[in-house]
Amino acid sequence: MSEVLPDPAATPPQTARLVNLPNALTVLRLAVVPVFAYLLLHDEGLDDAGRYWATLVFALAIITDRYDGMIARRTGQVTEFGKLADPIADKALTGTALIGLSALGMLPWWVTWVILVREVGVTVLRFWVIRHGVIAASRGGKAKTVAQALAIGLYILPLTGLLASARWWVMALALALTVLSGLDYVVRALRLRRTSARAMKAAAARRSAAGTADAAGERTDTAA
Repeated sequence: MSEVLPDPAATPPQTARLVNLPNALTVLRLAVVPVFAYLLLHDEGLDDAGRYWATLVFALAIITDRYDGMIARRTGQVTEFGKLADPIADKALTGTALIGLSALGMLPWWVTWVILVREVGVTVLRFWVIRHGVIAASRGGKAKTVAQALAIGLYILPLTGLLASARWWVMALALALTVLSGLDYVVRALRLRRTSARAMKAAAARRSAAGTADAAGERTDTAA
């Protein structure tokens, strides 16, 4: 079961240095995106060596995504820059891979658009509820991330035969997890907007104001 983290408004400001290892890994992941795109698209995707190198770069970038956040949390090096840049780097890498594969005719465009719309939508929702709290990644969301990375990696590799056919089923699993985890995020975001400490405080203030107005109206009627 996923959990809702505390209201960030009640969290003391971060004092971690901007230049640190987690942020360096995030910047590195952003920096390799153009390199990855070149290797994937070189010679219209017909260069097997380029695609093997693209797979290696993609895998290393995914590994940095796994560890930059973990290192930041465990060592107290969480920064506002990292919070903003990390999801941007993730979307840039995944989006480049999906768009590149579709441009090469290896992956249907509708698959790419479904995944990208979900990822962008979740990012927008995250900013929409940030004043109320942070929704931790669910098991479904984590499984989605693993399935997407595996499916994309299999599509980047110049596979043939049975393995080339099997990768579609991995992508189908990733697609299903993408949609289901996205819907789950929408439900949890709406619930958080209604039940967070900030929302409850605002509701109490509205009830108090309404009660004061009613009491004032009753006194006016009595005086009349």
